[in-house]
Amino acid sequence: MKRLLLLLTATAFLLTGTASAATPADPRLTAAVAAWKTSHVYVDPDFASIADSNEMERVAAGAKLPVYVAVVPTGDWFPEKDDAELLAGRLAAANGKPGVYVVMDEYTSHGEANNIAAYAPSSTWADKDETLSKQLAAYLDEVELNDRYTAKPARTEPIPEEPERSYPEEKFTAGKAIGNGLGGIVLGMLGGAVLGGLVLVVAAVTARRRGGKV
Repeated sequence: MKRLLLLLTATAFLLTGTASAATPADPRLTAAVAAWKTSHVYVDPDFASIADSNEMERVAAGAKLPVYVAVVPTGDWFPEKDDAELLAGRLAAANGKPGVYVVMDEYTSHGEANNIAAYAPSSTWADKDETLSKQLAAYLDEVELNDRYTAKPARTEPIPEEPERSYPEEKFTAGKAIGNGLGGIVLGMLGGAVLGGLVLVVAAVTARRRGGKV
């Protein structure tokens, strides 16, 4: 009995370890949610040198609705596969609070509205020398708080790929074959008639120049 319990415990441990390895936690989410407990802005250490954090905090705090900003690296090699709006949605789900969630890197801002009646642009772009605080201000200028928008959870799953269009295969029938054949014959006759007419015209012009007859 004791050996059986040990075997079951080991099996459960292996299964749990496998599942954790397959879906590892995203440290960007953990760090951002922790920072948002005392601030509106989280800046990844990789972006600390380019982020004017104090001014960004002032811009976010002065917004007309709750704003949570994460300046973090993104790309194909991250779980969201370069879908920064998806990352914003997952940040919103991890934080569990309504508001607009903005993901920023050096030149782009992406956002999602979460459980709030507001419009948030999917993305905005900035000039090369524009500070992150100005980029954030420009993004928030396009955010619209209005009851005509439906408050709903931010997207947390990838957008499904559209299936390739398939066209029904045209079945072969004797009628279609005959029709296609007759069409080819008619086109061939018309083409021959046109070609023959052109030959006669050229011959007539040549004969006139030589003073002869066709």
